[in-house]
Amino acid sequence: MDIKIGDIVGRRSYNFDVAFRVHDIVKQNDKIIIILTGLNLRLIADAPETDVIKLPASKINESIKNFDGRVEKLMRKLAKRATKMVSPRLYRIEGQIYKRPGKVLHIDGDKNYLDMCMKSYKELNIDAIGRVVGESEQPKVVEALLLQFNPDILVLTGHDAYVSPKQASSPEQRAKDLNTISNYVNSKYYIESVKLARKYEPSLDDLVIFAGACQSYFEGIMEAGANFASSPERVLIHALDPVMVCEKVALTPINQIVPLKEVLTGTITGLNGVGGLQTRGKYRDGMPKSLYSTTI
Repeated sequence: MDIKIGDIVGRRSYNFDVAFRVHDIVKQNDKIIIILTGLNLRLIADAPETDVIKLPASKINESIKNFDGRVEKLMRKLAKRATKMVSPRLYRIEGQIYKRPGKVLHIDGDKNYLDMCMKSYKELNIDAIGRVVGESEQPKVVEALLLQFNPDILVLTGHDAYVSPKQASSPEQRAKDLNTISNYVNSKYYIESVKLARKYEPSLDDLVIFAGACQSYFEGIMEAGANFASSPERVLIHALDPVMVCEKVALTPINQIVPLKEVLTGTITGLNGVGGLQTRGKYRDGMPKSLYSTTI
């Protein structure tokens, strides 16, 4: 077998619809199983060795180009909006204002995704701290990290997938399957982490939480206490969707409610992939600007 960890591959049975990175190669009952994570999408999957094909460079470039084009367009729009949001307004004394967007703590199960997100936060001038923590380990560290960094916004994400146990025989059976936590690969860890974060800070306005990944158990995560979560229609979400939500929350003034429809439709995936509740913004103006500090 010429497939190695880190290779970019596709699944023959799905007509190579999603580009994956090989995360692990395991042996199960004398068969080789390839563990896959989405190249741009927060999806985890597995496939038999015979179904996995290494993608040619042209196919990889095509996949990256298709996503990058949409992302770049959105990022330009966000950067322009961010510049407008943090410009002096309200006060006549020029140069006396300092600006404090909301601070983000982003806990991600995938280093490649986190690197993409941290780069985007930097481009948007958002103060963000990133930590790579596997999904199953996130409940074990979330409280300590909240205590250490005291963020305004918490992101809990990585990979996930909905695995239906069988073909639903009726709408009622499908609804039951969709509301069964064991049918999701990592949703239980996001739910547990959100509950622990809400134990630390119960207020939805004092700590804003985004949680979930591709096809995550949206209703369960929201009921646990998240402000925003994926995925209402169990669709695949883009690696940068959490950043799109955080940008709007971090740069909306504290005395305003984040425009809910605007923030959700402003993500790469849209309303099918991300949902949430009315939430107060986390941006503050302050004055006077200090002569002795670079941060205020």
